[in-house]
Amino acid sequence: MPSKKILEGKQAVVAELAEKFRNAQSGVVVNYQGITVADDTEMRKKMREAGVEYVVMKNTLTGRACDEVGYGEIKEYLTGMNAVAIGLNDAVAPAKILKEYAEKIESFEIRVGFLEGKVISADVVKELAEIPSKETLLSRFLGSVQSPISGFARALQAIIDKEGSGETPAAEEPAPAAE
Repeated sequence: MPSKKILEGKQAVVAELAEKFRNAQSGVVVNYQGITVADDTEMRKKMREAGVEYVVMKNTLTGRACDEVGYGEIKEYLTGMNAVAIGLNDAVAPAKILKEYAEKIESFEIRVGFLEGKVISADVVKELAEIPSKETLLSRFLGSVQSPISGFARALQAIIDKEGSGETPAAEEPAPAAE
């Protein structure tokens, strides 16, 4: 039987991980076996830049945290060497980064994930990774909103330029007098 101090430490770790799961937009569980130190360092750097937290923890502690937040289904995937990537600000970022490494490293495997309070399969995680990033979607949206406005502005500028050069726009030309 573990000492009271060790047990309290483990309970604190589980509570902290469960809180991260609750606050996360998404998360992905991977089997990180076979990744080199160089690839792992590069992957962790990308995750930090994307605001993703990457946690390697004992499967039993991860399982308890999953139970605490209602992700009990994830426990069946917690065998072997697992890590969890937690997306706090961007739901797509963990899936996108981990899919890149799963395609590059044969033994690196996406196992399961969660999104907005629901457990999702590895296939859904991979589909999620195909969605463009939040920044890309926002820029596309702003481009589509801005396009009609900028077209209108160019048309107005053309009218102003014509008037400034002394020409009268076609719409304002006087009609020939009828005889």
